[in-house]
Order: sequence, then C-alpha cells, then structure tokens
Amino acid sequence: MGGQVRKVWLFDLDDTLHDASHASMGELHVSMGQYIEHNLGMTQAESDALRRRYWQKYGATLLGLVRHHGVQSAHFLHHTHLLPGLEQRVRGHGADIAALKRLRGRKFILTNAPAVYAQRVLGALGIGHLFDGVLSIENMHMFGELRPKPDARMLRAVAARLRVPATRCVLVEDTLVHQKAARRVGMGTVWMQRWLPVGRHRPHRRPVYVDRRVGRLSDLL
Repeated sequence: MGGQVRKVWLFDLDDTLHDASHASMGELHVSMGQYIEHNLGMTQAESDALRRRYWQKYGATLLGLVRHHGVQSAHFLHHTHLLPGLEQRVRGHGADIAALKRLRGRKFILTNAPAVYAQRVLGALGIGHLFDGVLSIENMHMFGELRPKPDARMLRAVAARLRVPATRCVLVEDTLVHQKAARRVGMGTVWMQRWLPVGRHRPHRRPVYVDRRVGRLSDLL
C-alpha cells in the first residue's frame, strides 16, 4: 500500500449529485404539506407555517414533527417520498458521473433522505455501483433520537462507523449549514454548486469553513 492515505468521500445526494429541484423538491413540498394537514388536522397555511418554523429551528421539518407531535419518522418518510414517476425526472451530469468513476478513495452517500428514495435516484442515475454504501436518514439515530445532518455528533459517529478519523473524511454538499457542522468535527468540506437552485443564497466569498467551492466534480480529481 506504500502508506498511502485514502480519503473517505461523503456525498450528499439532492442538489449535489442530481437536480433535485427538477426531480423531487416540488413534489416533496406538496406531499409533506398534505401529510401535516391530514395527520395534524391543519389548514394549508398552518401547515406551511409549521414546516418553515421547524426547518429554521431544527434544519429538518421531520425533527419538529417527531419531537412535538409524536409523528413516527418511518411513517412520515414512507408517505411523503412515494413520488410516482421520480425516475423519469431524475437528471444528473455526464461529466460528474465520469469524475466519480475516476475519483480515488472510498465513497459513500450521506443523505437526510430515506434509503428507498436514495436507491431510486442512484438507480436512475446509474451510479449506485460507484459507492461503497448509502448512509440514509434511517442510519442517523443516536441515543434513541433521530439526528440527521447537520448534527455534529452524528457526523462524528459516521466517521467512527467507517473506522476512520474525521480528518480523513470529506463532505461534498450543497448545503452550507451541513458544511459548517462537518468542519466543526474536523472533516474536509467541498461546496458543490452545479445544481444549486437559482433562489438559494450564495455568499460572495467562500465561507471560512468551506475548503473548496466547485461547480463540477471533476475539480475533485
């Protein structure tokens, strides 16, 4: 082996490896809103306000629903991610897929989405075989609670599970708050911007907790 240190790449899925705004985000907003309306007895306006509040407070609507309304995460994830026709809407970029094939090191998906959804997207992109594993939201339970990104303790646990120090890991993400948490635990950080929605806030300067800002995965080679 020559003492060579292999990186462990942790790739987000939505808006990092594919255009989630085109494939799923619109449908997910609708299905999550309808879930809250039907299961919590709220109007559409109340549901929208609740989702915004929990997103801002916890970084994920589901966490607020679990903590304050007794919602079962598996039930929520199943019913909100049915997404008929998803595979026909998934689109990635050929150059990014080619770069993934050439990228050295171990590669994992680290996504706040459920495993079934992640496998459907990876299957539609034809890249599932390029990864050593998928770490989905179902793998993010700690101390009996769901702790998805950007929970720093969960990120430390991921490195421990993969049996590498956090400093060997590099998180490739479109979401800055997740990058910030990764840097706190010592991970490398790459801000992927190819699929960022037009309305997403983009700082003029690279945040200090971001090692690299890229628009294509070939920049990682």
